[in-house]
Amino acid sequence: MKRFVTFILCIAVIAIGVYFVIDKKQLVDLEDFKQLTKESLPKIKSNQEEKEVLPFFEGDLFSYIGKNSEKLIDDLGDPDRKDMSAYGYTWWVYTDEESTYMQFGVEDDEVVTIFASGEDVLTDPISIGDSYEEVNEAFNFEDEIEYKDDLSFYKFLMSDEDLRTNPLVKVSDDVFVSAYFDTFTDELSSVRMMTGDTLLQQRIYEIEYRGSLPDPIELSDDEWEKVESGMEKQIFDLSNIYRHRFGVGALKKDKEVQEVAYLHSKDMQDNEYFSHYAEDGSGLKERLQEKNIYYMTAGENIAAQHTDAPAAMEGWLNSEGHREALLNDEYTHLGVGVYHLYYTQNFLFKP
Repeated sequence: MKRFVTFILCIAVIAIGVYFVIDKKQLVDLEDFKQLTKESLPKIKSNQEEKEVLPFFEGDLFSYIGKNSEKLIDDLGDPDRKDMSAYGYTWWVYTDEESTYMQFGVEDDEVVTIFASGEDVLTDPISIGDSYEEVNEAFNFEDEIEYKDDLSFYKFLMSDEDLRTNPLVKVSDDVFVSAYFDTFTDELSSVRMMTGDTLLQQRIYEIEYRGSLPDPIELSDDEWEKVESGMEKQIFDLSNIYRHRFGVGALKKDKEVQEVAYLHSKDMQDNEYFSHYAEDGSGLKERLQEKNIYYMTAGENIAAQHTDAPAAMEGWLNSEGHREALLNDEYTHLGVGVYHLYYTQNFLFKP
């Protein structure tokens, strides 16, 4: 008898705590993330294979999927840096720190995934800033997407929230696009392209399958440190890319505040809680005071269990409280701390 198992990864988003030197204001946290599992599912019936898939994009950013690193260097030059990921590939990062941001995931000298955001990114036939209606017209979003290899069959199921914020599109037998939308403006915020195997590793969407899923990649402590360091840099870069998009001034990196943010992410992971407040009741104000950090106003964003840094950033952008902190023109400095899949942003205003 064939079994189908569903994996659901629910993105955790918790509201901002905003702190002042004299007074302190805390917004209510949203519901903590939940892990849901279905024991059995009905037999898959779909006619999607009878439908025509979209032609593979050529002549733009998407055309790099399947290309080697030499092609990247020939066209774009050396990357600004290379960040290790938790999924077997290395991110080659290209950014002008203002209006263009691109990450190319390279595994075994082949581009297997791309994440891009910024107003100057070329992603024909769509563009960053296009309306949801325009992108849907180009892609025709569906709530079920199929993928199969030689041994297994998979179906990715889109929830209403997925369709609203990051619908998945199949553009060829082994290439998929996840389109991230800013639900406050109803515009395309960023895009992620990936091979089928890469999509399966990341567990972004609910999955029904017949056969087997790839085993999760196990990382050593040293490897996690490299992944965390890369995600911290990515979140900092993307924070300024998004602020530039909305006409907000760039933030300066603060290494002391970065350490505060990192320790909070680590404490949440180690002690299995998810809150702006530690188990002893201390919050951001106390954590900053402990490190003797001077500031006038401070705020904090936290998230957990997002696939990676870009996914966490899009989650914050689509949560009202997080968005207010991320795009607050008053803040001048930012410290980002990541431990495993726990993420913390600490914003400061320093006159």
